[in-house]
Amino acid sequence: MGVKRFNDYIGIYTKNMQYVFKIEDEFLRHVHFGDIIPLEDFSLEEIKEVSSNDSIYDVAKEEFSYHGRLRYKETCLKVEFEDGTRDLVLKFKNIILKDNQVEVYLQDDFYKLEVVLRFIIFEDEDIIARNVEVKNIGEDRVDIEKIFSFELNLEGLGFFIHNVGGHWGSEGLRFRQPINYSKVVLESRKGNTGHSNNPYFILERDATEDKGEVYFGVLEYSGNFKIVAEGMSYGHTRILAGINDFDSCITLKKGEGFKSPTVYFGYTKNGFSDMSRRLHRFIRNNIMPKNYNKNIRPVLYNSWEATLFDVKCEHQIELAKRAKELGCELFVIDDGWFGERNSDRAGLGDWYVNKEKFPKGLKPLIDEVKALGMDFGIWVEPEMVNPDSDLYRKHPEWVYQFKNRECTTSRNQLVLNMTLKEVQDYVYGFLDKLLSENDISFIKWDMNRPFSEAGALNLENRRSIWIKHTEAVFDIVKRLREKYPNVHFEACASGGGRIDLGSIRYFDQYWTSDNTDAFDRLKIQEAYSLIYPAIAMRSWVTDCPNFLTNRTIPLKFRFHCAMMGTLGIGGDINKWTEEEKNIAKKMIEEYKSIRHIVQFGDLYRLNSIQNDEIHSVQYVLEDESVVFTFLPRQNYSKSKFRIKLKGLDSNKKYKVTTEEKVYYKSGAYLMNYGIELELKGDYSSSATHVKCE
Repeated sequence: MGVKRFNDYIGIYTKNMQYVFKIEDEFLRHVHFGDIIPLEDFSLEEIKEVSSNDSIYDVAKEEFSYHGRLRYKETCLKVEFEDGTRDLVLKFKNIILKDNQVEVYLQDDFYKLEVVLRFIIFEDEDIIARNVEVKNIGEDRVDIEKIFSFELNLEGLGFFIHNVGGHWGSEGLRFRQPINYSKVVLESRKGNTGHSNNPYFILERDATEDKGEVYFGVLEYSGNFKIVAEGMSYGHTRILAGINDFDSCITLKKGEGFKSPTVYFGYTKNGFSDMSRRLHRFIRNNIMPKNYNKNIRPVLYNSWEATLFDVKCEHQIELAKRAKELGCELFVIDDGWFGERNSDRAGLGDWYVNKEKFPKGLKPLIDEVKALGMDFGIWVEPEMVNPDSDLYRKHPEWVYQFKNRECTTSRNQLVLNMTLKEVQDYVYGFLDKLLSENDISFIKWDMNRPFSEAGALNLENRRSIWIKHTEAVFDIVKRLREKYPNVHFEACASGGGRIDLGSIRYFDQYWTSDNTDAFDRLKIQEAYSLIYPAIAMRSWVTDCPNFLTNRTIPLKFRFHCAMMGTLGIGGDINKWTEEEKNIAKKMIEEYKSIRHIVQFGDLYRLNSIQNDEIHSVQYVLEDESVVFTFLPRQNYSKSKFRIKLKGLDSNKKYKVTTEEKVYYKSGAYLMNYGIELELKGDYSSSATHVKCE
């Protein structure tokens, strides 16, 4: 359907939803978002002010509100002109309608400032994209003090907003919060996405996994973000999303423009599960890097927990041999291979191979790894520097800092000023050298601290640092990907500090959390799955007792948990028993047989340990399915559970394979009666394979 116009009403259509706004003299007026209605049926009454304290601007459901006139609600745009005016009066100028795009042009009625609202329609995916572009078409400078990409007005109150909270090692704590007559703010102020709120919104009144209206949107941005949900006194609910205006400003000189990050949003009547599957498919097909978005992810081994900083060539070779015996396909060396890096106190920033640890460089290790039939990967943290490093001693001016202020370290690190061209050249240069001189297939790009003393004294507008830092990082990754298209990049920021659509545009996957405790991970991964696809989620099997929780969980349970994403091994496999190795070999072999379903299939959250005794997740790809089920704690003597499956064809016959037996049932039986599993004891788990015969 694309786009339709009826008089002043503009309808934007996907397969199953409709977005309508109206062009009026004073503003663009939001009309409808939801099920498809004939456009010619809409006929809105004129808005009138309630009183001198309740103007039409606050009463109206605006498509794009801005700071000006009698507006006191949260707005999308605030600017200051060179003469000191901090007020906008935008008038409709033009609208351009295309098959899959709408552009609305607004212009200030005095100053030479143009605003373009842009909608892009992904009809088959049932997703609409929206961003805002501000252009200075005059001679004088304009400062953008606030710019949001998205505004949505929903009829009525009583909505709940969903997101996550938490901190390092405790990412992904789901919450559901009422809005009503209040303002709810979700944000990051740390320079990256952070470990608490995530840049998305989910609004609903009474939705479940499979039923109920859900409105959702995800911001494609990896820096400081802000999402505001506001219940209005006039009986409607607003949601806004964009760049955080905290300590932020963008200067536009003559002829310059700024395009805000894009929000991808949608609506469904079929609950959270339908929302998730729609977003997963959309992200895989439209956001993730094209040269790797359809490739099966290899089983990874990372040597960090086995060695920490005590990295030596011969030890890494022994680990690689054992990893190959287990069935791993990618060997990754973590921190400690460079500079005088024997702890986290020194060496960061000195990106040369440590000659004591690798007397002949990385080549002997890489050659051994390749001879074993595995690919080789390596860890880097390009945005940071230790004060105790050659780089900092040579270039102390290369870090963010203020005059007359001492720089604050975190994890013994300072943040490099990525807005400096010489820093960008240095970072790109050492990575280019590393990749050109070595056969490397995988880069793990880490960021282990937030910003402080965020002074980029080289910038004319120093409050643009938050935006320009992220732009510089992603530009470097983009250039490297273009030169080395076969290298796979993973985004990490002390775990889940950079999980967002901004980073997945340039990286192939996320490191979800430094917390690898399998019980905690069930909750972290469930929260992750609301928005982000399994193919972008790296999950490790590590040793017990877990370093964070001191919890001991059976190896099979740990594997099953990690198999719900892209599987990695992070334990000290030199110390594994023969029994543990045999379990690992079996589990890795099983994962390889079903990973295409996990990485590219549709996800169904069947049971959640947030509410149920068991946790059960199903993946469906065409005529195949796999179901992971977990019993964290056995209650009394109950050990048998019946689980109703989803996403199958009622009329087809399926072969059901469990650890105990193989049997055949119809899709109707499996979805309406279910599979029966026996799980005994704490931390029991199973994987059930279902395939159409």
